[in-house]
Amino acid sequence: MKKVTLLAEVQHDLCRGCKVCEKVCPVLAISVSDKKANVKADECRGCTNCESRCPFYAIKMVKREEPFTIGVDASKHDGKTIREMCEKAHLNPEQILCYCVGVRAEEVAAAILEGAKTPEEVSSRTGIRTGCTIECVQPLLRMIEAAGIELKRNEKGWQWYGITPTAWTLPETVVEKYSKRGFYFQEDRELLDRVVNTKPEGEEM
Repeated sequence: MKKVTLLAEVQHDLCRGCKVCEKVCPVLAISVSDKKANVKADECRGCTNCESRCPFYAIKMVKREEPFTIGVDASKHDGKTIREMCEKAHLNPEQILCYCVGVRAEEVAAAILEGAKTPEEVSSRTGIRTGCTIECVQPLLRMIEAAGIELKRNEKGWQWYGITPTAWTLPETVVEKYSKRGFYFQEDRELLDRVVNTKPEGEEM
């Protein structure tokens, strides 16, 4: 859950229509037309990404008159379905994916079950990637892929590039080569799998 208290505000006299803000918004809430940036106030999640990246200092964050909360209640969905999706992405449902906002894997799964099909849509519903916008993108992409959804980048954004290799997807040639140099890939995978498969007390194994 995230309480959205800020709103991006464009100072049009300074805006040059460079589209940097459009490209860095994790929820696609800002767009450029007629060489001026415009913000969809109800879609802005107050991440400050556009403000910090604008080369002309044309955007500032202001306090919202009416803050609101975003989030998805995972308890409204079948726990088994959520767990299966998370485990397929090699994540524990209770694992925090976004430390800035505190979004867990189960919330991302719930958002996907409710119809979110892109990183931007999941971010808009849950708040993931609306903090630093960087650290949580990889587990988010893995969750979407685990749901069987093809990842397609929005032409307006370049905030994610695809899934990077993980302990489970490294080519065996790489594993063999670097295992001889002191890396413990198999042991790492076994430990991570134990984390993924850990269930809350009382839940059936």
